[in-house]
Amino acid sequence: MNIKRNIIFALESRKKNGVPIVENVPIRMRVIYASQRIEFTTGYRIDAAKWDADKQRVKNGCTNKLKQSASEINADLLKYYTEIQNVFKEFEVQEIIPSTQQLKDAFNLRIKNTDEEPQEDVETSFWDVFDEFVKECGNQNNWTKSTYEKFAAVKSHLKEFKDDVAFEYFDESGLNEYVNFLRDDKDMRNSTIGKQIGFLKWFLRWSFKKGYHQNIAYDTFRPKLKTTPKKIIFLTWNELNKLKDYQIPQDKQYLERVRDVFLFCCFSSLRYSDVRNLKRWDVKSDHIEVTTVKTADNLIIELNDYSKAILEKYKDIQFEDDMVLPVISNQKMNDYLKELGELAEIDEPVRETYYKGNERIDEIFPKYALLSTHAGRRTFICNALALGIPAEVVMKWTGHSDYKAMKPYIDIADEIKASAMDKFNTL
Repeated sequence: MNIKRNIIFALESRKKNGVPIVENVPIRMRVIYASQRIEFTTGYRIDAAKWDADKQRVKNGCTNKLKQSASEINADLLKYYTEIQNVFKEFEVQEIIPSTQQLKDAFNLRIKNTDEEPQEDVETSFWDVFDEFVKECGNQNNWTKSTYEKFAAVKSHLKEFKDDVAFEYFDESGLNEYVNFLRDDKDMRNSTIGKQIGFLKWFLRWSFKKGYHQNIAYDTFRPKLKTTPKKIIFLTWNELNKLKDYQIPQDKQYLERVRDVFLFCCFSSLRYSDVRNLKRWDVKSDHIEVTTVKTADNLIIELNDYSKAILEKYKDIQFEDDMVLPVISNQKMNDYLKELGELAEIDEPVRETYYKGNERIDEIFPKYALLSTHAGRRTFICNALALGIPAEVVMKWTGHSDYKAMKPYIDIADEIKASAMDKFNTL
């Protein structure tokens, strides 16, 4: 019998008036096994700056307030590690998975001279682990505000599904139940369900590697979710000119700045987040220099007559945070874009096909109802390719690193070329 376990030495998380304590912090030994967790005091304390979190040991040459050396402390930590491993081996021989109390008692028999009694058992909380996951991955991966919001929604859905959920619940049956909940109770499309399951599997994978559970059903779970490729919404060259040349009514002048920012996206390839982050010092005489918010790519994007004209229009106006253009919130801008598109009669019918379970649903929308800030970047890519600009050049402007992400746009450009050739048949 083999009891999977994770033995971690870490500093205790303590705060005073909301501020983490970093001096003279207790060192804990955390033992996680069979979805149970118990923490032992080691009797030692150390400053956070003297602790190597990766090696889970005191840094060489350091001492604590009691003048106990790194070598002395680390030797005892190794002793505790060895003894807890021996305890597990004894239970394995007996083919018993111990309770936390049994584990504590067996360990205390081996370590009779500990300065402190072990801490009370701490049950693994699914939600505490989820919060730890968000905090750690958010810091490591520099999550944006929208990514934090996505995982807040994931947590909300999971709580609504089963507030007392535990890791063991998510075997194949439990995962299928969650898929059913998202479809039937939350009325989600298959494509959205796929994203939610992807987020959940990310968390379950992370928590498995951390030793919080031994349930790996997520690894082979592949729900059958019929989906269709997401429709790429962009403006053709004619529609782009139609929007650009539209005379905005006097009572709707607030749409002019929205149009200018959107057109700048259409003529520069920038995402909304990068236009919002564009500062005056990023603009040079014939190009802009951008470090993208989403991927941290360093891009040099040449200016054309259209993008130059928009920058020129606002060069003498001071905006907050030294922004180059009058960028409002993404949500507000999306709302105004739909209004502007309707006024400019960007109303070509667009079919959207999606699945809920096995039910195929087709909906027809006027294009303006599907406009968003990201349509600007897509408009740039599709029209640049249709104009014959090589894909590898377009990718240098957009920051795409491989053809996989560009393929849908290349397919659209091929369709545009084919339909253009058909015009000869009408002569």
